[in-house]
Amino acid sequence: MSSEKNHLEIAARIKEIRLSRGLTQKVFASSLGIVQGFLSDVERGRKLPSDTLLIALCHLYEISEEWLFTGKGEISRKIFPQEEIDRIVASRIPLLKRVPPEFPNGIDDQDIYDWITLPGVPEGCYAFYFYGDFMAPTLHDGDVVIFTEYDSFANGDIVLLNNLWGETILRRYRMRDDEVLLSPDNPLYRPFRLEKNTRIFGKVIEIWRKIKF
Repeated sequence: MSSEKNHLEIAARIKEIRLSRGLTQKVFASSLGIVQGFLSDVERGRKLPSDTLLIALCHLYEISEEWLFTGKGEISRKIFPQEEIDRIVASRIPLLKRVPPEFPNGIDDQDIYDWITLPGVPEGCYAFYFYGDFMAPTLHDGDVVIFTEYDSFANGDIVLLNNLWGETILRRYRMRDDEVLLSPDNPLYRPFRLEKNTRIFGKVIEIWRKIKF
């Protein structure tokens, strides 16, 4: 009975997240890559969402996973004092066509698709369009990914790296038995080990998605 009760409480909290953002079921479901009917069943407690979907929800809407699963703590993952909120300004950052191998060096005008201005994004960040389904449902085709250079990573970070063909890809950083694995969020694909000639450029700090109304 306790698991059923927790299931219904999570369903209620998912609905609370949607209502707190002022979103319809259709728009909220679209942002998560699911259909409205499935969301309706989830909110009524008739269907149980996957852990992957719940993690994607937390990441996209900056929701505390502890609050979502237990109801404890604050709903928001990010809590800033007012004086820090007052200092948050919109930053102008480059939207890259590609990430050069020498990143963060080696970026020239031909590598920049455009410049975009985003609120709450710190200086020194970069952006690019994500395409593909390797990171679904966390990332969708056309999402704007905001990233910055890092040289150390925590388990679960989404990181940028070059694959064996020199392409820039995104994967989830995982540690298993002191070995780094780079995992897709889409269970249809397999993780792979970090090779010597594979370089991680940085990590994703924000995902911006255009929602169709």
